[in-house]
Amino acid sequence: MEAEIMAAKDAKAQKVESKAKGGKTKLVQKTGTGIVRQWNILLKMVPEEEIPEFVDPYYWLKYFPPIGVQHLKNFGVGVDWRRAFITTAVNPYYDAFIRWQFETLKKKEKILFGKRNNIYSLVDGQVCADHDRSEGEGVGPQEYVLIKLKVLPVEDTSRHSKMAKLMTEQDRPVYLVPATLRPETMYGQTNCFVLPTGEYGAYVVDATNEVFIMSARSARGLSCQMYRENEGYTKEFGKITCLKTFAGDELLGLPLKAPLATYDKVYTLPLLTISMSKGTGVVTSVPSDAPDDYVSLKALQDKEDFRAKFGITDEMVLPFDIVPIISIEGYGNASAEFMCKKLKITSPNDTAKLAQAKEETYLKGFTLGIMEVGPHKGKKVSDAKPIIKQEMIEAQQACLYFEPESRVISRTNDECVVAATDQWYLAYGEESWSDAVRRHILDAEKFNAYDHKALDNYKYVVGWLKEWACTRQFGLGTQLPWDPVWVIESLSDSTIYMAYYTIAHYLQGEDNLEGDFQKSPENIDPQHLSPAVFDYIYRNGALPEDCMIPVSSLDRMRDEFRYWYPMTLRVSAKDLIPNHLTMTLFNHAAIWEEEPALWPQGYYTNGHVLVDAEKMSKSKGNFLMMNETVEQFSADATRFACADAGDSMDDANFSRETADNAILSLINEDTWITETLAKQDLRIDENFNIMDQVLMNETNRLINSATLAFKGMQFREGLQKGWFEMLLARNEYRAWCQDSGFPEHRAVVRRWAESIIIMICPICPHW
Repeated sequence: MEAEIMAAKDAKAQKVESKAKGGKTKLVQKTGTGIVRQWNILLKMVPEEEIPEFVDPYYWLKYFPPIGVQHLKNFGVGVDWRRAFITTAVNPYYDAFIRWQFETLKKKEKILFGKRNNIYSLVDGQVCADHDRSEGEGVGPQEYVLIKLKVLPVEDTSRHSKMAKLMTEQDRPVYLVPATLRPETMYGQTNCFVLPTGEYGAYVVDATNEVFIMSARSARGLSCQMYRENEGYTKEFGKITCLKTFAGDELLGLPLKAPLATYDKVYTLPLLTISMSKGTGVVTSVPSDAPDDYVSLKALQDKEDFRAKFGITDEMVLPFDIVPIISIEGYGNASAEFMCKKLKITSPNDTAKLAQAKEETYLKGFTLGIMEVGPHKGKKVSDAKPIIKQEMIEAQQACLYFEPESRVISRTNDECVVAATDQWYLAYGEESWSDAVRRHILDAEKFNAYDHKALDNYKYVVGWLKEWACTRQFGLGTQLPWDPVWVIESLSDSTIYMAYYTIAHYLQGEDNLEGDFQKSPENIDPQHLSPAVFDYIYRNGALPEDCMIPVSSLDRMRDEFRYWYPMTLRVSAKDLIPNHLTMTLFNHAAIWEEEPALWPQGYYTNGHVLVDAEKMSKSKGNFLMMNETVEQFSADATRFACADAGDSMDDANFSRETADNAILSLINEDTWITETLAKQDLRIDENFNIMDQVLMNETNRLINSATLAFKGMQFREGLQKGWFEMLLARNEYRAWCQDSGFPEHRAVVRRWAESIIIMICPICPHW
């Protein structure tokens, strides 16, 4: 058996290698507009004749990093470039570091294996992690319950002839399967909705020997999921048989048996606001607790012509009254009706008001609602919900279905689904692990988020992040040490690389991004970087036996790491809070479990960048490249406009006008300081008059204010205090001196000039 397993893995590894070499890039895989878009983007950055070279993914690693380094130097970034490196297996030093990290996590039982639901691209044939997405970063799987509404026998009318034929041909039951987040409300079903213009299919579900009526999109996702352990909904992963297709209009008026419902028979009715890109395209109606359902049913009951338009008879609508199922203090036992009357909602098209009503009723129902019907009468909704869900699944009245929380598009332009796949995953939901991280971020003495909104986001993510697929089956990255068929995905291998910065200059040195052994300053062979070596450097492990690296080199690296750690500040973007930044907290907490003092102590996160108050867009012509901006405005004026753009997590606005004005302002002040201090008529006596003292006091006050702002990563506030208010204070002093006939005092002017230069230095270092 073991030999068979190894043979299977070898075969899989060859398949993966073939995929990796087969050009899994946008240029190869996409046609038409995909190639045009990629080509045009590259055309703005590289010579046209060189673009075909980018079919090779490794060419990107060779081409762009040196350019990025040069552009950052032009921008004036203060970096120790000896510590720069590339983070893939191309760099053997970093590759060894990542293997050590994952072997350590495996020993600590933080990495497990099994079938798990993850965002998945059928085109790519693998889990689509955040960095593999062109749309939907941070989106995770959402669990729904499919309610099985059995189609009852129908007459062979023109509308239902196709359904009648299907039911005659199939020796298995046929169900409409709405997806719901609220299985506890199924006692209140009065009907089912479909979109009259929607496209639906009848799909064979092999696991249950049933036929599900649903959208093609949702059937595609269902085919990738598990019905029960070790059994998928379909015989073949990602493949589902469609027996017939239906227009939504052909499903209207179908009689249905709805599980748990008070009514023995309900009907399929039209709803024009259904989105076919969410759920299954089928909606079960609970008008007592769902505002959309209440308004839509009421419209059909009140408007005979509306019913007639869709061929809906009175018996399908009029006998169905609201069924109270949940009581909420202050809302009664029909919260949807209560909210619709309160907000004066009269039409399914009142989308904004309906969204408000839905949010309020759902939240209050879950947190305060009490069940009024069924075997769980008297229980809180929050307690009854999981029980009712499980009971319905066990009674084969429902089954689980997953889809992304919102639309996710892979970089190969595939709309992703949720799939249950064999996967190595990081068990971030482990209670002791998440509790340790939660305690750390909530301790203001140990962690600074710089913004209460950011801290709230970290708290939420720590509670939400459960299992993270940490590998994929092809692409750039480090192979999983104990199962090399898998490649560690790009977010999972970038969680503790801050520790690698501390020793990179010993291993690689400057101008050695790819880790060429011939350029190693300490002549350290990457093959000698065993897990024991990294344990010695990073975790105070024992000196490795038969180590080929000099002890003096190991000790220097250990000392360097201890000098720089813990990481007191990491600056990043707010969209990385749900993944990279929180995962960094978790992985530090695992690797240095015994030394919490080495965990990250501060994160500052910023928003996205607007240009002249508009989102950056090449088509609008307001897309700025860093180096082009530096060349146009100068490094200091660009940095000035960046600092002025904003400090919070809200999107910052880079203003071209601000950058232009900064050039003039910096030049003017340079000239004024130089010319003023060169004057021979400045006062030099030891007596300071009242205005001399006012300017010095104001200078001291602004020094303190700017210092506090910069410490708090509030660069816009620091610019306001250290530049604009300093200029105002100087202008008042200068005007008083001119009006009074008193020359300016040399010591006061010099003190002011030295102070403004120092305060503006973090923003405009060249000036």
